[in-house]
Amino acid sequence: MLRRTLTILLAIAAPAALPPAASASSTEVPLESGRIRGSEVDGVLSWKGIPFARPPIGALRWRAPQPAKPWSGVRETAQYSNDCMQVPFPSDAAPLGTQPAEDCLYANVWRPANDRQRLPVMVWIYGGGFVNGGASPPTYAGANLAREGIVFVSFNYRVGRFGTFAFPQLTKDDPDDGRLGNYGTMDQIAALQWVRRNIAAFGGDADNVTIVGESAGGMSVHQLATSPLSQGLFQRAVVMSGGNGRSEGGKSLSEVEEIGKNFARRHGIDPDAPDALARLRALSADEVTDGLNLMHRGEGPDTNAAPFVDGTVLVDTGKAYAAGRFAKVPMMIGATSADIGGKSGYMIAGARDAAGVISDQGVPVWSYRFSYVSDSIGKPGAQHASEIPYFLDNTAIKYGAATSAKDEAVGETVSSYLLNFVKTGNPNGSGLPEWPKYSRAEDRIMDFSASGQAVAQRDPWGQEIEQTLRKMADARNSGSITSLTTPIGEMLDDAQAKAVLAKHFPELVNNPQLGMARGMTLEALKGYMPQLLTQARLDALDADLGQLSPVK
Repeated sequence: MLRRTLTILLAIAAPAALPPAASASSTEVPLESGRIRGSEVDGVLSWKGIPFARPPIGALRWRAPQPAKPWSGVRETAQYSNDCMQVPFPSDAAPLGTQPAEDCLYANVWRPANDRQRLPVMVWIYGGGFVNGGASPPTYAGANLAREGIVFVSFNYRVGRFGTFAFPQLTKDDPDDGRLGNYGTMDQIAALQWVRRNIAAFGGDADNVTIVGESAGGMSVHQLATSPLSQGLFQRAVVMSGGNGRSEGGKSLSEVEEIGKNFARRHGIDPDAPDALARLRALSADEVTDGLNLMHRGEGPDTNAAPFVDGTVLVDTGKAYAAGRFAKVPMMIGATSADIGGKSGYMIAGARDAAGVISDQGVPVWSYRFSYVSDSIGKPGAQHASEIPYFLDNTAIKYGAATSAKDEAVGETVSSYLLNFVKTGNPNGSGLPEWPKYSRAEDRIMDFSASGQAVAQRDPWGQEIEQTLRKMADARNSGSITSLTTPIGEMLDDAQAKAVLAKHFPELVNNPQLGMARGMTLEALKGYMPQLLTQARLDALDADLGQLSPVK
């Protein structure tokens, strides 16, 4: 708060010292596709809704992004354009600020008005499980970080069936030289290529770019770090709750094609008919979305796929990291204290594992855990995505009138580490507690603690995580259904296991919202329901499950 106030006061007090870029005309910028005009507010210039590719509609649905069509005159870019097509859901931690549409490939840029040339660049990649999310949520605004001397960029990428889709006729036609299926990732790469070609016009340094992503955005950072098509497009990377950096349980192109065929049949289209692809492209955007979002995946055969290893756009991230075939750039990696899956889950233990694998390659890594919770939340445990407003210094936007001085202070501390990293490749700087580099041997992380202090320490959960992971490995090797390794959905689909589950947890089996947790294990769910899922009850459940026939 103090940092921001001083910056604004200095800008007001010394207008004569500002370069010409701070005048109103400085919002007019020449790009490769044409001139644009943005806006200026409180010492920050911004441009929103800049096309970085052609609208992926009609014949360009399920195609690699194509170069934006040039325009004449000056294009007004003061407002966000549409987020990508999806069905928003009420409990989204970052509600969209625009109406979703299929025409959505637009970027947004912020930069300080009083500082023009060769500024470090940060590129934000949103999450949403690859089915939701967009660049327009107010919590993702880049003004507050840009004010501190960087260029902040955000952009949209296709999600849901628009972002990941394969179909035999698409594979046969192959209009984009092997770039098939992973269209959302292709959008991310196209946006980074656009940044490289155009960011100098905004005063940014194309050779000093940091990519930052959370959740699906963090997974995307891992994918971009290993994709052959994105090498050289960034110089640092930040993974926030982005999993373990491995392509586990993914599907092949042929399997994703089968999912595409399921979707065609759902709409009465014979996937083997010669006009099948044309008929799929003739479906409305609402028909393609078909109600899909994080809370609704649909019934029956799978009709939606996540990004998959295709060998051209995306490679197996785990194998690439292990073999050293990735962008060896400085990285920050972490998760929240009550993240999805609990301590031993994909996010918390996953971040720890990814930090270890990457630091083993000699790459500088700084690992963190975000444990702070605003007093206005009223319950302990930093939930998934709760760190975003602090990293982006947007706590006042997120919490409004409920924002406390402590919230602002934590935001200033956390965002200062991020700004230092974007500017120098090292999060440390004057006035901040020293954040040590990560190594497996020392296992030291920065905990943005529940008290609001930044505390560097050996991971206090490290030993417990390792012990749980060993138990999970033993459980998998046993072939039995267990609370540690078996998704709840698989238990419910097995009559014997469901009966055992109902015996020990009748209140859970009869919960109408249990279907939302089908992909989670009881071990992962324990962090959300600690009073119900006690270790003693889980141990008793596992003892009875162990008497069942092993899973084949």
